[in-house]
Amino acid sequence: MTITQTDSLTLPALMEPDNPLWRYALACWQKPDLAETCLMLQAQGWSVTRILCAGWLGVNGRTFTGIEDAKVTEWREHVTGRIRAARKSIPRDHGPTHEFRSALAKAELQAEQTELALAWQTLYERNPDVASMHNCTTVIVQNLLSAAPLTTRETQPMTQITKLASLLAEHSQRSTEPC
Repeated sequence: MTITQTDSLTLPALMEPDNPLWRYALACWQKPDLAETCLMLQAQGWSVTRILCAGWLGVNGRTFTGIEDAKVTEWREHVTGRIRAARKSIPRDHGPTHEFRSALAKAELQAEQTELALAWQTLYERNPDVASMHNCTTVIVQNLLSAAPLTTRETQPMTQITKLASLLAEHSQRSTEPC
C-alpha cells in the first residue's frame, strides 16, 4: 500500500475563528432537534457547514448562492472529513480507544470551527444579494435548496427542509427584530 503525501493547505494569515457565524452554529447546536436533523442530512451527503451558512445568511436577510470559496471545500475534504472518518471508524463503546476517539471528536470540532472561519471570510462577498422575501423561513428554505448536494436536491422531502429552515430561523442573530 502506498500512502501519498499531500501538500499543506494554503490558509489565510488572519482568520477569525470566533465570529458571528460560529456563534450562530453554537447556538443552533444547543437545540437537539436541529443538531439531529443536521447530522441525519450529513449522513445523506449534506455539509453541515453549508447548512449553517444557509441558515445564518437567511436570518440576516441574505440569499445563499451555494458557491463557496475553494479553501472551504478543500479544508472540508482534506481535514474535517478525514478527522470525522477516523473518529467514526472507531467503535463508540470500545474502552481501550475511548480516549483517542474523544480526542478525535475534539479535533473534529476544531476543524469545523476553522471551516466556518474560512467560510465567514468570504460569505458576504460571495452572497451579496439581499433576499426579496420578508419571511425568514422562506429565505432559509431557498438557501437550503442552494446548499443541498446536487444528488439530493430533487429527492429531499420539502417538509424536512421546511422543518430544518424553521429550526434554523429560531436562532436569529438579529438583535432588534426576530427573523
